[in-house]
This record gives sequence, C-alpha cells and structure tokens, in this order.
Amino acid sequence: MVVAYDDAELVEIACVTTALDGANRFGASPPYDACLVTPGGRPVRCSSGLVLAGQAALERTRGPVDTLLVVGGPGHLAAARNTSLVGHVRRLADVSRRVASVCTGAGVLAETGLLDGRRATTHWAYAQELAQRYPAVDVDATPLYLRDEHVCTSAGVTGALDLTLAFVEEDHGPALARSLARMMVTYLQRSGNQAQISTFVGAPAPAHRTVQRTIEHITEHLDGDLGTAALASLAGVSGRHLARLFLGHVGRTPAQFVRITRAEAASQLLVSTTLPLASIARRCGFSSAETMRQVFLDHYGTTPSRHRTVHSSA
Repeated sequence: MVVAYDDAELVEIACVTTALDGANRFGASPPYDACLVTPGGRPVRCSSGLVLAGQAALERTRGPVDTLLVVGGPGHLAAARNTSLVGHVRRLADVSRRVASVCTGAGVLAETGLLDGRRATTHWAYAQELAQRYPAVDVDATPLYLRDEHVCTSAGVTGALDLTLAFVEEDHGPALARSLARMMVTYLQRSGNQAQISTFVGAPAPAHRTVQRTIEHITEHLDGDLGTAALASLAGVSGRHLARLFLGHVGRTPAQFVRITRAEAASQLLVSTTLPLASIARRCGFSSAETMRQVFLDHYGTTPSRHRTVHSSA
C-alpha cells in the first residue's frame, strides 16, 4: 500500500510499484497487490505536474496491511501537517506487517511518532531538517536504507528501488530479486549501508584552496603516504589546522576522507577490472587485502568479493 499526496515524487511511486509488478511477472507467490492510497481517494498532482488517480481513500482503508509505504516529495511538509493524513497513517501502521518511507516521507512517519527512538534515514539534503524537527529520531543521512525492527526508511528518489528490491528478496528470495534487478537494469542490490553520495560526486569542490589542493593530491596519489602528517606537510600547515579545515569544508577529518576515497576507488576497480583483490588493495593504498576488506565492511556493509559478484551480475 503506497500512500501519496499532492506534490509527491512520481519517480518514488514508480520505483516501488513497477518493481512489485515486475516481481509478480517473475512469479512472486503470493503476488503483490500494489494500491495507491490518497486522501479522500482523490487524484494527486505529483511534483512533476503529472496527475495520478488514487485507487483507494486513505480514510476508508482497513487492515490488515502487508507493507505500508509513504513516499516523499516537495509536499511532505504539508502532508506532515495534515493531522487527518498522519492519523490514518498511524492507524494503518498498527495493522501492518511492515512500515516504510521513501525520502522525505520519513517526515510523515516521524510525525506519527513511529520513528521515535529509532534510527532512520532520508534524502541527505533533508536529514538535518528531519533531525531538527524530530529530535527523538536518530537520523543517519549516510545509508541508502535502514531497518529498525519492522520500520524501514530509505534515501531519496531511486533509493525507493533499492528498498523495494530488498523487500522482494526478503519475501521471495535472492533468485527472484536478482532476476528482477537484471530486468530493471539496476544493481542487485546496493547494500542498505552503502553511502548515498560518492566522495567523487557528492559535493562541489571546497572553496578553500588548501583543502582543494590536498584533495587533488589525495585522489591522484591513492597509493602514496596520505597520513595526516604527510598531507599537512604538503599543504604547509599543521596537522591540527588541516584537520580543522577538513572538518569545516568537507565534514570529515583528512583520515576519514582518505579512507572513504580509497574505498570508493577500490569499488570502481572491482566492478570494472578483473584485477586480484590484493592488486586493487595495493593500487588504492591499503596495506593489505584484509585492510581493504575491513574498510569495505564499514563503508558499504559488504565485502569486496561480494561487491564484485553482485555488481558484475547486475
């Protein structure tokens, strides 16, 4: 059951419902019966301007419900202020096996109180807003999706597809989920712990020239000495000052940035080459394949070998 409202994000609705329909085509048993539920059963105008017909009225929907999922979109704040909508989401959550949100739909779940005391994620650009509005929620902007008991939250837009594939695998096994992912030409599946944003594309270059030069050196010399002392010497500042600059402009210490950059460079080599793990570890500056494995587990929630197998089969 997908809950939508005016100014919802169409892509999120489509990712969920198309994936479930695809699972049915591959023999999901029992099959999914996706239903778009809206306030009053009325059509909703999505943020793209397209209008979707509601299939059922939120107010008149009764349980039990297998999966209740609230999508996000620019209209999420108005939806969270709609006491009727929030109340009915809360009511249906009580009779649902699984409750989920995509993107800023987490704000609607938070308004119901369902996320209080739970770890939750949302689109990285709205994580701070969610944390400020709902201090009882443990907001983590990094993962693609999170599960806390029967409540799941996911990152923005196409993160809906990652979450739905995880549901399909949970419900019907990895073979069906893999077939579905290959049909949809997507990964099976990005780990929920995988970062929403790559270091290489996640943010514009820092304005501070010293930080810029240091980052350029890091990305061009991954197999070199990238300890904080060495980087500080190269930048002509103290290690403590460089750490302050990185925290202020990048949001990470130099050591954290180096660790993540090496992991993401290794991930690219794993899926684009047949190099042995030891060679990839050496090229990316890890002291050993085991060190790379530990960093991968921390950053991606999976091992390098599993990462290579999953992504090369997508």
